Amino acid sequence: MTDAKLQNDELDALTAEVRRLNDHRFVKIHNSTWKLMWFQLLRGLAFGFGSVAGATILVSIVGFILNQMEVVPIVGEWAKQLASEIMSESQRVETGE
Repeated sequence: MTDAKLQNDELDALTAEVRRLNDHRFVKIHNSTWKLMWFQLLRGLAFGFGSVAGATILVSIVGFILNQMEVVPIVGEWAKQLASEIMSESQRVETGE
C-alpha cells in the first residue's frame, strides 16, 4: 500500500510540475506562431542594433587610437599611391595601351 501511495504522490507532484511549466510565459510564447514570430522579430532587431552600435563604438575607438599614434598618415599615403596606380591603369585601359 505504501508503494502505491508513494507512486500516486509522485505522479501528482509530476502532474503539478508539468502544469506549472505549461503555464510559463516562455512555453506560452512558443505555443502561438504569431507570438513566436513577434518575439523573434524583436529579438533580431535588438541583436542587429546591438551589433551595429558595438561595431560603431569599436571602430571609433580603434580610429581614435590610430589617429593618436599617427599611423593614419602612413595608411593615407599608401591609399593615395594605390589610388594613383588605379587611375593610371584605368587611363591606360581607356586609351587602349
